Amino acid sequence: MIWEGHNQEMSGHISPKSTYITIFGALMVCTILTVIAAFINLGNLNFPVALTIAVFKATLVVLFFMHIKYGSSLTKLIVGTAFFFLGIMLTLTLSDYLSRGWFTAPRGSTAAAAIRSVTGPLTTGARSLEETPQNNSPK
Repeated sequence: MIWEGHNQEMSGHISPKSTYITIFGALMVCTILTVIAAFINLGNLNFPVALTIAVFKATLVVLFFMHIKYGSSLTKLIVGTAFFFLGIMLTLTLSDYLSRGWFTAPRGSTAAAAIRSVTGPLTTGARSLEETPQNNSPK
């Protein structure tokens, strides 16, 4: 095929239909696995199992339907860099989510406004805000 005014042919990998049908079948099997895993109580493993299946499905889509498997080195580098930063974002998000609830105020709230004093082995024994005398004299 000749490109408008260029004597250069288009290059690209042409995948057979059987590859697309196989990948489609694998995606459907993974979708069924996701639905089955959603109805099974795996405790703390529900999220990792669902995320693993989703990452596998996304990998198939990126490699075959977006033709990254047969792309140039620069394309693979860009996709790899994007996944690297996605991994950083997920790590920071999950570290925030998993660390919530580590500290609970005496009245049961984790909101910053609900914390009146911090008591424990590392405190200096300072009085709480409720016990601190207020200076209400006008200036």
